Amino acid sequence: MDAPLNSLPRRPHGPGDEWVYGENGEKFWGSFGAAGLLVWHRTLGVLLQHRSLWSHFGGTWGLPGGALKPGESAVAGAMREANEEAGVDPELLRVMFSTVLDRGVWTYTTVVVEAETDFEPVIGDAESVALAWVALDDVARLPLHPGFEASWVDLRPRLV
Repeated sequence: MDAPLNSLPRRPHGPGDEWVYGENGEKFWGSFGAAGLLVWHRTLGVLLQHRSLWSHFGGTWGLPGGALKPGESAVAGAMREANEEAGVDPELLRVMFSTVLDRGVWTYTTVVVEAETDFEPVIGDAESVALAWVALDDVARLPLHPGFEASWVDLRPRLV
C-alpha cells in the first residue's frame, strides 16, 4: 500500500523520542531503547515498511517500530508502534519470540509475532511510503534497513 507524499501527519515527539549516541559516534533512536514488530503470516510472508526518505536510513525496508516510552515493555512498544504506523491490530497476533540487540547505551528488541488471520496494513503516519507483505524468500532482495538486514539472517530460519 502506497501513501501520497506529505499527506500523512508526523507524530509529535514524546518522552524517549531522541537520539542516543554510542562511543564511536553511532546514533540510535529512543532514549529508553526501541522495538520493532516482525509480523509473520504463514501464507502472506512478513509485513515490511518502506521507510520515508527523511527517516533514519530512509528509502530502505524494515519493520514498523520505534522508540519505547518510559516504563514501556518492548512487546507493548512494538505493538503500539506497529498499530500507529501500519494499522496492525494486536488482537490478531500471537507472540512467538523476541531478540535483543544490546549496544551498551541502547537496546533494540525485535518482537516476532504470527498473524493468525489475514489483514490489510494501513499507513498511519508519514514514516512510511509503503507497506507490503513480502514472501520470506524475497525479503533479502530488497534494500533493507542495515539493522534489519543484519538480523534477518538469524530470524529467517525461525519462521517456518
